[in-house]
Parts: sequence; structure tokens; C-alpha cells
Amino acid sequence: MDKQTEDDRRNTANKSKPPQPAFRNRKTKLVLVGTPNVGKSVIFNLITGTYVTVSNYPGTTVEVSRGAAKLDRQMYEVIDTPGMYSLFPITEEERVTRTLLLQEKPDVVMHVVDAKNIERMLPLTLQLLEAGLPVILAVNMMDEAKKIGRSIDLDALSQALGIPVAGTAAALNRGMEQLKRMVAQYVRKRVA
Repeated sequence: MDKQTEDDRRNTANKSKPPQPAFRNRKTKLVLVGTPNVGKSVIFNLITGTYVTVSNYPGTTVEVSRGAAKLDRQMYEVIDTPGMYSLFPITEEERVTRTLLLQEKPDVVMHVVDAKNIERMLPLTLQLLEAGLPVILAVNMMDEAKKIGRSIDLDALSQALGIPVAGTAAALNRGMEQLKRMVAQYVRKRVA
């Protein structure tokens, strides 16, 4: 068999297989951040299912939960961080979360906020964006906000911030599929 025929056969075989993006060959890192009591852990549990490891962050007594998830055929390492109010740490928990964000280089940072108190939580969103982190916003507890007569225009918020925004009621498992799709689309767009 001559060389050209062998090369042609190899090229034809390679064309029949769709190219696989490089990011599919490694775990993508998704880090959840937000103030205490916004539903981060509920979202973490719904994304990861039952595979969870809780450990102290090295050199501290602060717990960090790590799990795995598969979103759109891509494996993710999902990390639930201690609550934080600012990237300028005051507490040990905030220091751990800030260190984790800066050292572990997440592919996506999901900032989870309480829809009832969103105006108090958006300053952290802006700090995360100013730090150059890849942020998406999960506006959680939309059901509770609706009960008190509050409505949030998620599309306008997304345009104003320039990031993807999803509304959820994680305790009721509402909006979670949209949130998962949003994470997968955001990561795909960033690596394309």
C-alpha cells in the first residue's frame, strides 16, 4: 500500500469522528459563593446529588464541601464555600473563600443571592466581576420574593451586569435545570 493511500484512509477515519473539545478531558471547576442562608448548600446538593466530601480547608477549621456533577456530558468538581459578604475578608470563613477563589482558578463562580434581599448582595457580585472572575448569578428564593410582592426582571439584571442570571427556588427544586444548562453554556462559551 502506498503512502498516499494510507494517509487518505487516516484522514477519512478522523473525519468520521467529531472533534472533542479539550475541556471535556478534564474536570471543570464550579465554585458556589454567597452570604450565609441564601441556599448555596441546597443548590450544591441538587447539582451534585449524593457524592459529597466535606473537609477542612488546609490550615483552618473552616469546612468546604466538594462534590462531582455531570452537566452536558462534562464532569464538574463542585465546591460549596463558606458564607462571605465581601472579597475583603474579615472572618476566617471569608478568608478561606477568597483564597479558594484566587488559588483554585474556577472555570465558573456561581454567586447565589437571596431574591428578597438582592440589593444588599449585589455589591459582592460586582466585587467578583471586578476581580476578573467568571461569574454567573443565581437569584434564589424567587418563590419567597413573590410572596412578599417583589418581582425581579432577570433579563434586565443580566444585561446590566453583563453576566448570565437565573432565577431559582432551590428548596422547591424550581429553576435548577435552567441553572445547570446556564452553567454548561457559559463554560462552553468561555472555552470556545
